[in-house]
Amino acid sequence: MRYISTRGQAPALNFEDVLLAGLATDGGLYVPENLPRFTQEEIASWAGLPYHELAFRVMRPFVTGSIPDADFKKILEETYGVFSHSAVAPLRQLNGNEWVLELFHGPTLAFKDFALQLLGRLLDYVLEKRGERVVIVGATSGDTGSAAIEGCKHCENVDIFILHPHNRVSEVQRRQMTTIFGENIHNIAIEGNFDDCQEMVKASFADQSFLKGTRLVAVNSINWARIMAQIVYYFYASLQLGGPARSVSFSVPTGNFGDIFAGYLARNMGLPINQLIVATNRNDILHRFMSGNQYVKETLHATLSPSMDIMVSSNFERLLFDLHGRNGAAIAGLMDSFKQGGGFSVEQERWTEARKLFDSLAVDDAQTCETIAEVYEQTGELLDPHTAIGVKAARECRRSLDIPMVILGTAHPVKFPDAVQKAGVGKALELPTHLSDLFERDERCTVLPNDLKAVQAFVSQHGNRGKPL
Repeated sequence: MRYISTRGQAPALNFEDVLLAGLATDGGLYVPENLPRFTQEEIASWAGLPYHELAFRVMRPFVTGSIPDADFKKILEETYGVFSHSAVAPLRQLNGNEWVLELFHGPTLAFKDFALQLLGRLLDYVLEKRGERVVIVGATSGDTGSAAIEGCKHCENVDIFILHPHNRVSEVQRRQMTTIFGENIHNIAIEGNFDDCQEMVKASFADQSFLKGTRLVAVNSINWARIMAQIVYYFYASLQLGGPARSVSFSVPTGNFGDIFAGYLARNMGLPINQLIVATNRNDILHRFMSGNQYVKETLHATLSPSMDIMVSSNFERLLFDLHGRNGAAIAGLMDSFKQGGGFSVEQERWTEARKLFDSLAVDDAQTCETIAEVYEQTGELLDPHTAIGVKAARECRRSLDIPMVILGTAHPVKFPDAVQKAGVGKALELPTHLSDLFERDERCTVLPNDLKAVQAFVSQHGNRGKPL
């Protein structure tokens, strides 16, 4: 399997090199040169497989030539063996034909664990084989940071620096990052918003001279391995609901477009998916594109669903690449227009093509709270604010009541007590046993100004397990 850049100028790489590269040298994102495709008979034969075995069958084509089958099977068994539910991604029914896919049974109670538990193990495997050491610099709007730290904390050849917006993540999200200690773990609170953090990461990839020869690796959803891992649970959910003999629709809470892009890929790999709904909050750049062909940067707002408080959706470039016939020069031009002018539209026929599969809805905080309260009253199920947005979008945008609708349950509600409280739900929220003492644990975090040079100097000074790089 070879991977190419969405901007057409970077060299094609194999899986191992893409894992370590993250962002392409031309500023683009890596995608498979040719997407594997499965027959309906092949997909049907996977019904009833344990999650890690299904993951092997779905992801194997992406790593062929880089990781032997036996090693990959072992990595996957270890990855999903740490989840607290034996089904790994259980479905919970809300009503007759509406389901929540619970993706929060991993160590940090968020869907990011599916990819980042795997990514940490893949990095360890590849770096040990190569005898290399790397630095991870990642940005988080809440959940990626803790999942990345949890997934990489035991990696012998990794130093990890996670940037989060100061005072803009929930207390549980912050503590899940700042209470994990290790010589190779560094939390940085940036006096800015998530987009500022994300821009620093992108700028650091563009010029890595501050690392003095050490390689920078991405854990954000720009890393292809993260997208790859998320494809699996679309197949898993479909198989539980009669797929591939019947089509399924999905509503996906998303800010960075990575999770829903994985669903788009699953469909292109042969899984019958009728509809993909982009469910987002007040920071609605994706909704404005899907509903009106306007991809325009606006002011970022803090909401009750902070993991989607994102104004620039990095992975959207991967979809644009396909919509433009995989023309790298066209994508480079679009991204340059966005950088210069803060927005763009695409040709009408390309936008119409996207609308054949995608619908969208932007849900504000009041509607989010109303949905949390409504679902709790109707079913006794308590939703986190991101999943509630997914439910609201599913109910507003659904094209057919005959087709099963699966809402991706992206996080455990205990991570967002403010939203639950504002929804007026009186249920007491208790942390799972492994996190029961979270609020008593010591924290370690460094607050830095919204300044790229200051962040890069900190990374350079504290890398290599506390020794300057």
